[in-house]
Amino acid sequence: MPRLAGVALLATGLVGGSAAVAVAAPRSATGSTVAEVPPQTTPGPCAYTETPDEPPARPVPLPPDPRRTPDHGTVRVTLRTKHGPIGLTLDREQAPCTVQSFLHLARHRFYDRTPCHRLTAYPTLSVLQCGDPSGTGEGGPGYRYADELPTDLPPAPTDPTGARRVYARGLLAMANAGPDTNGSQFFLVYADSALRPNYTVFGEVDAAGLATLDRIAAGGIAPTPEDPAPVDGAPALPVEIRRAVRGR
Repeated sequence: MPRLAGVALLATGLVGGSAAVAVAAPRSATGSTVAEVPPQTTPGPCAYTETPDEPPARPVPLPPDPRRTPDHGTVRVTLRTKHGPIGLTLDREQAPCTVQSFLHLARHRFYDRTPCHRLTAYPTLSVLQCGDPSGTGEGGPGYRYADELPTDLPPAPTDPTGARRVYARGLLAMANAGPDTNGSQFFLVYADSALRPNYTVFGEVDAAGLATLDRIAAGGIAPTPEDPAPVDGAPALPVEIRRAVRGR
C-alpha cells in the first residue's frame, strides 16, 4: 500500500493507481509492429479516459458523459458497513464529473463488498480511504478523469507557509496519484486535516456516518511486525462497504 512521507501528503499522496509499466509494442505473426490502439475517451466535457496500463479491479464500463453534465443539486448515497451506515451527500455543483463517476460506479456495484483499506491518524491527516476492490490501494476502475479542485478551503493554521488548506471533518474527497488521475478511490475525513488543495471535494458525510467513522478510528490501525504502533495502515477493525446505494 502506498505510504505517506511524514505527516503531510508529499510524494505519493492519497494514492489510487499503480505506476505505469513500459510494454513492448505488440507484433503481428509476420513480425511487423502492430499499431497500438489509443485509449478510449468519452466525448463529453468530463473526458473519462481508459487506462490500459491500469486495468479495472472489477469490470466496469466508462461512465456516461453527456454534453450537459448535471451540475445542480445534491444526491444521497449510503455506504452500508457492519459498523454502521455512512451517509454521503454528493454535491453536483461542486464537482459534477466526480459525482457522475461515483454514481456510475455505485450503480454498477463496483463498490459493493469493497474494503476500506487505509486509516490514517497523523496529527494533520485523519482519514479513512476506500474504493479499491482489490484492497491493495493500487486498484481502480480502469479509467481516469480530471481534477475539480476546491477553491474555498480555509488556510491550515498549522502550516506557516500557507500552502495547505483545512479539509474539515466530514468532507468527502477523491484520492489520486497526481494531477488528473481520479478513479474510484476516495477518502472520508474524520478530523480536521491539513492538505494541499490537490484533492477534489465532492460531498459531505452525515452525522450518522461520522459516528461510524469515529467508531472505526477509535479501533486504531492494525500493527505490523515492522511497526507495532502505526499511524497509517489498515484499520484494526476491518471495514467493508457491503453495499453502496443511492438514497438513505
